[in-house]
Amino acid sequence: MIFYINNIFAMKKIFIFVLTFFISLIFSANFSFAAEIDDDYIQIYNHLMPADFTYIHDIDPEQYYDMQNYAYSPYPLFRLNSPIYFKSVTVEPGYYNLTPREHNGEWYVLFKDNGKVKYYIPCYKREIVPLNFYETHLPKPKLTFTQKVHIKFISGVGRISKCSKRRSAPKTYLEFDELDNEFYSVVVYYGDFRYFLLFKASQNFQ
Repeated sequence: MIFYINNIFAMKKIFIFVLTFFISLIFSANFSFAAEIDDDYIQIYNHLMPADFTYIHDIDPEQYYDMQNYAYSPYPLFRLNSPIYFKSVTVEPGYYNLTPREHNGEWYVLFKDNGKVKYYIPCYKREIVPLNFYETHLPKPKLTFTQKVHIKFISGVGRISKCSKRRSAPKTYLEFDELDNEFYSVVVYYGDFRYFLLFKASQNFQ
């Protein structure tokens, strides 16, 4: 009987030891993974270069062609409540229309204020928006009876006169996340693609 009890205690000790060992492995793996992610962000941020171009009078030359087919601005609106930083660039609080643009094979997001570009921020990644992303993340608009009638009227005019027809604006979405080491992630969804940006919460890290 005493031998049986001792075996039970021994098995419990072994079980606790094994459980503790596996838990420590999981925590160490998560810690190392998080450290790798932090290192990745630091390396990405260090390798990103500020834009070496500006538009004449800070007017986006492609903006007219984007706007002519839509009844309203197709660019996502970004509200910033406190300043964020990219290298020596300070993005001040305000409302900005975010516009992805390619320049010499590199992608940038233009921060526009009242139609003029205030900031040219480089993207560190551009990829296709996941399938059905907009359907699961964008709320379906609830239209009043008057709005439904208006939309049908506009669609009817468009069918009769193609020059009066307005296309649906590209679907858009914004993600803003706070990361470790005072990093901020901004992801701009515009049409079929999404664009990844990195910012700092302060200028202590360049």
